[in-house]
Amino acid sequence: MSVLVVGISHKSAPVAVLERLALDADGVSKLVTDVSACEHVLEATAIATCNRLEVYADVERFHGSVEELSRMLVEQAGETTEAMLPHLYVHYDDGAVSHLFHVAAGLDSMVVGEGQILGQTREALRVGQELGTVGPALNLLFQQALRVGKRSHAETDIDAAAPSLVTAALHHTTEPHGGLGGRKVVVLGAGSMAALATATVTRMGAREVVVANRSLENAERLAAEYDVSALPLAELDTALADADVLITCTGATGILVSAAMLATARGERTERLDVIDLALPHDVDPDVAALPGVELTGLAQLAAVLDAEDAYRDVVGVQEIVAEEVKAFLAARRQASVTPTVVALRTMATGVVESEMDRLATRLPELDEAVRAEVRRTVHRVAEKLLHQPTTRVKELAAESEPVSYAEALAELFALDPQAVSAVTRGIVPGEGEAR
Repeated sequence: MSVLVVGISHKSAPVAVLERLALDADGVSKLVTDVSACEHVLEATAIATCNRLEVYADVERFHGSVEELSRMLVEQAGETTEAMLPHLYVHYDDGAVSHLFHVAAGLDSMVVGEGQILGQTREALRVGQELGTVGPALNLLFQQALRVGKRSHAETDIDAAAPSLVTAALHHTTEPHGGLGGRKVVVLGAGSMAALATATVTRMGAREVVVANRSLENAERLAAEYDVSALPLAELDTALADADVLITCTGATGILVSAAMLATARGERTERLDVIDLALPHDVDPDVAALPGVELTGLAQLAAVLDAEDAYRDVVGVQEIVAEEVKAFLAARRQASVTPTVVALRTMATGVVESEMDRLATRLPELDEAVRAEVRRTVHRVAEKLLHQPTTRVKELAAESEPVSYAEALAELFALDPQAVSAVTRGIVPGEGEAR
């Protein structure tokens, strides 16, 4: 398995660039299908979130594959190669494993430790499985990444130290002004992020919560779960007339809240309205920030705030878990890589034993069957004892990252006494003086 990652995220590109790479479910499926069709790609999937797009592929060749995957992301953005390449990053093989584990654990998120990325990693695996583009290599890698993410949240307080993006946005925008108590919140969207927003504002004590969505059925389903109100997108202006907070997080590709619409909905109202746009591409026209009383916070502003806060978060425990898991996974992978060799070696030994037993039968046809069976068992035992040490050692050596010389490998493989090796090297048989 040689895993290649080509991606772009909030750490490598501004929000304006990320917006051009925002994909809906169909777009993700098409990208994964196109990647899997590349000449040197064996398996493929992609993690697509509001602040990252990463393509994961099991490849036969690095150079040809990285060029193809990079080209696809450049074309997806509709930019020139020169403009996009500085924002792309590449991880390969061991580095790709480490990167995915960091991502799944939330260490690479805009809000360090946020739990949504675990679901998004699971979604990437599901999409690849449904498309038939994920095989044994990526399946094993992603399954382990999910276990790493779960372990990180179970064994540390990373959830408490790093809230979700929604929670961080609300703390940043509303806490300085008295929080959500007694305030009306409108949530635009009905997906996973909208569900998280609805649950969060309900828990934080909002006076009234309204869920608006293009599909009224989906809005009503989400609203019923948290015992709040629902309305269709066409009636959004009605809800905004007296709203205190608007959170937008849809998968739409165009502006849903224009400055003109919001101005009409608010009329002469100048009381503070916090607009939190968590969508990519954004749902809200940036010009709304010029309206009286309206405070707009988008992903770009949140990124700056959260980057400053990250330095103070205690994520050492999660980093240690990830480092431990990466080391264990790579060691297991290296051990697995020698299994075919070990099997071939044992098969060869069995073949040699059977061949010699056939020769024995030809040369001594009168040999008693009981004696013949005992000879067979004895020869098999000899072969097994000769192979036991080297096959055990080769697995142990494969788990080590440090390279060894051929001579050291030979000595380690057969667990040879260093003094005996030294004596043979000098041409001395131990205990007998100089060799003739």
